[in-house]
Amino acid sequence: MASSSGTSSGSSSLVRNSGSDEDLQVLMDQRKRKRMISNRESARRSRMRKQKHLDDLAAQVSQLRKENHQILTSVNLTTQQYLTVEAENSVLRAQMNELTHRLQSLNEIVDFVNTSSAVFAASNSSSSSTFMESTNSFFFNSPLNMATCLNHPIMASPDMFQYC
Repeated sequence: MASSSGTSSGSSSLVRNSGSDEDLQVLMDQRKRKRMISNRESARRSRMRKQKHLDDLAAQVSQLRKENHQILTSVNLTTQQYLTVEAENSVLRAQMNELTHRLQSLNEIVDFVNTSSAVFAASNSSSSSTFMESTNSFFFNSPLNMATCLNHPIMASPDMFQYC
């Protein structure tokens, strides 16, 4: 009978081992499921972070493009204003040169008239008033005089300087 009791105790330990193996397997399956759920949740959070980062980058790209467009518009406007001012400056320079030339011509005429009248007055003091009247008459009535040139507008345009 000793052998039968040994057999019965051996089979009960097998049942216990088999039960503990099943419990261990169940416990491992539960841990595996928890890890899978945790991994899925972690992957979901990672995908959400990645999507948020991509959305932030897309918004930043949009903002930078908008700023770039504004800067380009500002640069184009400033360039246009610069070209306008440069053209106006060229016109003013041309007008200044023309006026300077006219002034020099008028000064030369005045010097000539003064020199001629002084020479004539020294040689003939009685007829100097007649000479002055005739000189003034010639100067102011001649079609070549500078007084009529002063009434003409000074013409200059930016197109004059585009090939310089």
